Amino acid sequence: MARIFPEGYKPVLNSRQTESAIKFIKETFERELSGELKLSRVTAPMFVEQGTGINDDLSGWERSVKFSVSKLGGRNMEIVHSLAKWKRMVLADEKFDQGTGLYTDMNAIRADDDVDNIHSIYVDQWDWERVIDRSEYNLDFLKKIVTKIYSALKRTEFLVCQHWTSLSYRLARDITFVHSEDAQREYPDLTPEQRERKLAEKYGAVFVIGIGGKLADGKPHGMRSPDYDNWTEDTGNGHKGLNGDIIVWDDVRKDSLELSSMGIRVDDKSLLLQLKISEKEERKDLYWHKRLLAGDFPLTIGGGLGQSRVCMFLLHKAHIGEVQSSVWSEETLKEAESIGVKIL
Repeated sequence: MARIFPEGYKPVLNSRQTESAIKFIKETFERELSGELKLSRVTAPMFVEQGTGINDDLSGWERSVKFSVSKLGGRNMEIVHSLAKWKRMVLADEKFDQGTGLYTDMNAIRADDDVDNIHSIYVDQWDWERVIDRSEYNLDFLKKIVTKIYSALKRTEFLVCQHWTSLSYRLARDITFVHSEDAQREYPDLTPEQRERKLAEKYGAVFVIGIGGKLADGKPHGMRSPDYDNWTEDTGNGHKGLNGDIIVWDDVRKDSLELSSMGIRVDDKSLLLQLKISEKEERKDLYWHKRLLAGDFPLTIGGGLGQSRVCMFLLHKAHIGEVQSSVWSEETLKEAESIGVKIL
């Protein structure tokens, strides 16, 4: 049986230090992110009403956790997967100005997610969304925002290492931008996950652009729901997509680690096109989609950053269970105990 933890792995911080550092990271990064992007904190729902189209459908096949509210006539609710579409609706309803936005603590349950070193059925993210102008609806602006987010991560890492001097700096100096089409051409025999590993190891930190649309081999780099990120926009030179993932090289696990998924959101034209490509055109009649097509929503850019993954990376942890409480396999718990690692 393959090892779950790297050979010879020992946590840098003990459990009490870890808990203190988690709190510090979350408070620090929220401040850095909101300052960089001009975001205000809002309170977010843990569940939304079923059948409204507000919930994030992820790749389109994952089951949402559902329940009915007996005291409200049995109305059907579902636990959020993320708040990708909910945030845009709030920006419209609260009339946020162009150049400003919101962020929130998003807590979700994804019952069909993997359960391993970097995945859990419990998901905690900083979900954020910002109003943009039509003149900012382009790849250069996407790169600008990615660079700002990466700067916030770098400053957070600096402050964490100042407080806990046994930790070392691991983030690359700069983040490198790579189109998924170029990655597929460079590594045609590798899977998208293997390409990300190669790129992360090569550059230290990379933003892979264009996730959701089919590449030259007929396969997408990754799956994206058709109704939030714009993954069909033609950006020239054979490239498509105004979205992507922030991925870093994790030298504890000796593997890539995705920290964020984000992008410029669909407008009315790209929504209709992506619904057609995905064979999801029936969604046009859902509440959220009708509002977008009617022009009720501003143009936005947004995404999510995994809180536990950021903590895991900055604290040199080998397993996400060291920084979040969830459910794990018996093999994981036994191996962790045998090497003195506390799993929450």
